[in-house]
Amino acid sequence: MQQVLLAVDIGGSSGRVVAGKFDGQQVALEEVYRFENGGSAANDRMYWDMLRQWDHIITGLSAANEKYGASIVSLGLDTWGVDFGLLGKNDELISNPFHYRDPQLDGILEWGFERVSREEIFSQTGLQFMEINSLFQLLALQRRESPILDFAEHLLMIPDLFNWLLTGEKANEFTNATTTQLLNPKTGEWALGLMEKFGLPAGILGEIALPGTKLGKLRCSVAKEIGNSEIEVVLPGTHDTASAVMAVPSTQLLSNQPNWCYISSGTWSLMGVEVADPIINDRCLELNFTNEGGVGGSVRVLKNITGLWIVQQCRQAWSEAGQEYSWGELVDLAAASMPLQSFIDPDHGSFGNPESMPQ
Repeated sequence: MQQVLLAVDIGGSSGRVVAGKFDGQQVALEEVYRFENGGSAANDRMYWDMLRQWDHIITGLSAANEKYGASIVSLGLDTWGVDFGLLGKNDELISNPFHYRDPQLDGILEWGFERVSREEIFSQTGLQFMEINSLFQLLALQRRESPILDFAEHLLMIPDLFNWLLTGEKANEFTNATTTQLLNPKTGEWALGLMEKFGLPAGILGEIALPGTKLGKLRCSVAKEIGNSEIEVVLPGTHDTASAVMAVPSTQLLSNQPNWCYISSGTWSLMGVEVADPIINDRCLELNFTNEGGVGGSVRVLKNITGLWIVQQCRQAWSEAGQEYSWGELVDLAAASMPLQSFIDPDHGSFGNPESMPQ
């Protein structure tokens, strides 16, 4: 019986469950289930709808089990970075996780730099400065005196949260932890001193787990719901870009083969190189590059660039106005348009989360 490995891959605008099979020479991938994803606005806040996402994960796993059953041996799950959920007493999820485009993040970088300098933060974390980083999301909660932090006992990144729901095991996977701006890439450990300087509760950060760690079988309730109790959950690089870079067809790091880089495009486009050690110096700080963890202990030195976010939001706005476009139709319309009529900076703040992207 050929073994089947399942991947749950969730991005900012869509998620999917994919079945992978290896015949000894070639990997064959089949998309079993796909769903749309996005933020939900309520009471001037922007959230991720965790329960809806969870329902889609269960539906997708059930569909995969219906097709492959006992052939399924393992499951790995990845998502975007920076966003997290907080568990309180008795492992209760305190709130739906905030979306990285929540308006509470406006101006938070400057507020943070008044307390700890940009240079000191970068020296300890090596991360590109963006308001969306987990550190600044925590500071935004602190700035508006949210009671959430008072009750928090565990911080789990989004894929860690789903893995906990799947298995009951709490683990902070390495590659996603490096997107928080709370981890020191030189040591591979949490920058607890930085947390303390900001007055943030360092105790909410758990033990770092590396890709390849086996979390165990599905919870009994989950196994019963999808109809399979033998699937083992294994940590991939739970940051989707880390797993994408792992799939780049190169067997050497940049230091040994200095003629390749990668571009991974989705809601965000990420362009960079894979190296053995973090690059943390004044030039990297000046250019606002980032050092994120890779699978196998590598470091991904890269730049986060706005990707398909603008067209995703335009498509959503047009849909709400009664004009539906498929992605194929948008590609055809773009191809038929006169090129180079205008130039925009997609990273400009006005495109962050406007009321109407087309306008």
